[in-house]
Amino acid sequence: MKVLCTFPFDDEALEKIREAAQSEVVVATRDEELAAHAEDVEVICGFWLPKNIRQLAPRLRWLQFAGAGVDGLRDTGLLDPASGVIVTTASGIHASTIGEYVFGSMIMFNRSWPELVRLQDRHVWGNTAWYHLRTLELYGQTLGIIGVGHIGRYVARLGRAFGMRVLGVRRSARGGEQDQDVERYYAFSQLREMLPLCDYIVIATPLTPETERLIGEPELRAMRRTAYLVNVARGRIIDEQALIRALREGWIAGAGLDVTEVEPLPPDSPLYSLPNVILTPHISGESVHYGARLASLFVDNLQRYRRGEPLRNRYDPQRGY
Repeated sequence: MKVLCTFPFDDEALEKIREAAQSEVVVATRDEELAAHAEDVEVICGFWLPKNIRQLAPRLRWLQFAGAGVDGLRDTGLLDPASGVIVTTASGIHASTIGEYVFGSMIMFNRSWPELVRLQDRHVWGNTAWYHLRTLELYGQTLGIIGVGHIGRYVARLGRAFGMRVLGVRRSARGGEQDQDVERYYAFSQLREMLPLCDYIVIATPLTPETERLIGEPELRAMRRTAYLVNVARGRIIDEQALIRALREGWIAGAGLDVTEVEPLPPDSPLYSLPNVILTPHISGESVHYGARLASLFVDNLQRYRRGEPLRNRYDPQRGY
């Protein structure tokens, strides 16, 4: 078994991976290196792969993807049920990082921190009648989470710690269920029933044919005018033009966007200049601990693979994630 890593693991992580693989482990962080080693590779761990990876690596049997969302792999053919390649994701390793990002975004919005930083840059003391700065609290407010997987559940737990009421939408819900983290679950077909109840909406669901443009004009108009929307999933889950209208015309109060429909976001996008938007360049999952967490997951799955046991986070073509 030959293993190829396109993720830049450090030496300590690579040593653990080699020990778990009990075979050759090659590191290839450039396209030409991948092409040189791919022909007899059985296992790959990494992020984006070339579209012709099936031709470059005809013996590939398992891809440990280094991210949670696999929509970027669709052009490779690896997700096709007949590909013969097992795909596993890194779902779960981002939960704490993205959870902290979500609440950082909501708190920044609540206290007008982006505006305050701009005033600081201009040497302006903003605590005057001239500046309408928000003084909102999370405590006692209602948080709605679309997609209660690893990330969504962590967000739910943080919400409860902040004293929030937590509602959730998930694929498997029939409607009305609850658990220790979420007061009530809604099915995707009941989304518009939940939206008007929420002060904050967090999108943490995978991008699938079912969720693409899940949030459009009807959903945005169903939200409270005081609601704040945070998207840490994929930009294409929201109809971006409808969102821009909603933000300009006050259908909702604001949005925290770590993802956009097109990335990098074009310089002429109105999202850059809207005063009620907190925009970041798809970095909510980045962490100094990312490599170590990915290595730990990969090592566990390598051991399972060698023993012929089920792998963690296996992609399911029926669900689309």
